[in-house]
Amino acid sequence: MRTIVVAPYDPAWPAEFGRIRDFLWPHVRDLALDIVHVGSTSVPGLAAKPIIDFAIVMESYAVFPAIKARLEALGYRHEGDLGLPTREAFKGGPAGFMDYHMYVCPQEGPEYLRWLLFLGWLRRHDGDRDAYAELKRLNAKLYPHDIDAYIAGKSEFIEGIIQKAQEE
Repeated sequence: MRTIVVAPYDPAWPAEFGRIRDFLWPHVRDLALDIVHVGSTSVPGLAAKPIIDFAIVMESYAVFPAIKARLEALGYRHEGDLGLPTREAFKGGPAGFMDYHMYVCPQEGPEYLRWLLFLGWLRRHDGDRDAYAELKRLNAKLYPHDIDAYIAGKSEFIEGIIQKAQEE
């Protein structure tokens, strides 16, 4: 049983994302638009689970089969959308990197756009960033072995931030 840990911000996280991106980019650069650091570890000063979340951004699903095939050749396995349409998850791959979650998303995909709104807001609003960090720490204490409850405990806050960002 894995314990949920929320760690203080580590300035090494962006560099670790860079290492992962540098490894993957040559394999997908002709098919993808970018590889974007999209998790809490991408927000300076934000406490987070020490897991890098990133998205390989594609123009459309027309290139997804080719991206999927290339990722599978590297040892990744497609896990489907995990209940969030337009966000394709992959697991596995080579060792030697910090833990990470990899997704493939179209540039206009709702989940990708929500990430951009939410994380952009937190980067510009220190008070909300700090409140989110405190909520994450609280949820990790309340639900140390229940990732679904941990995530559900953040949902209302996240939706509120996305709403504010959309109205800005």
